[in-house]
Amino acid sequence: MHPKTVIVIPCYNEAKRLKPNHYLNFLKQHTKIDLIMVNDGSSDETRAILQTIRQDDPNRCMILNLDHNSGKGEAVRQGITEALVTGADYVGYWDADLSTPLEIIPKFCTILREKPDLFMVFGARVLLLGKTIERNALRHYCGRSFATIVSLMLKISVYDTQCGAKLFRAGPEIKRIFENRFISRWVFDVEIIARWIRLCQTYKLPPVDLVIYEYPLPVWRHVAESKIKISNGATVARDLYKIHKFLKETECKW
Repeated sequence: MHPKTVIVIPCYNEAKRLKPNHYLNFLKQHTKIDLIMVNDGSSDETRAILQTIRQDDPNRCMILNLDHNSGKGEAVRQGITEALVTGADYVGYWDADLSTPLEIIPKFCTILREKPDLFMVFGARVLLLGKTIERNALRHYCGRSFATIVSLMLKISVYDTQCGAKLFRAGPEIKRIFENRFISRWVFDVEIIARWIRLCQTYKLPPVDLVIYEYPLPVWRHVAESKIKISNGATVARDLYKIHKFLKETECKW
């Protein structure tokens, strides 16, 4: 039996970067993987383009339209919530610009299937010989500094929290992580890990470093017009502080 998988694609003003044929071809080739396209209050032609994708396969491509721009974290959260009620075995999210090709999703599924103790697979943009990781040098080194800070804060060794390619084993644990709005608008990926750590304090769950698998991506290409800029550093720092406070709370409030 092939596990049913539902992937959430958060979209905000993605009209220039969306590639409808890539999605349509992927759906035809992978019949056990469905899509939920979340239109996060876009003001351009994103909604119309998503409709053209859905028209070709309405049973396996759902569109969730949010009235207002709520941020990527909330778009992902609402999409994952919808994905969980479909009865999927695996749920996840993928960047709409396909900087990580859709064709890598089956590999993530295989990892979860072969490693039943895992709950999450994160794509990692690791510069290695034989890999095609096309990333701006400044972003790369800022990313390494960010990962070091996050690793110290979470007390685990994590290489790349911010890659927009993630897959989860559907179940009550993941439902709890996504049932409440994130306190961070910009680095909700870090908060996902922090929420698992907090759940470990309430439920008998395995430590976070035993449930996450970072998969070195064979291909990742930076696509222009990224929503987050280097200049957003102050906002990112503020969000990390919020997550740090969340980890230090004596009582879980979510």
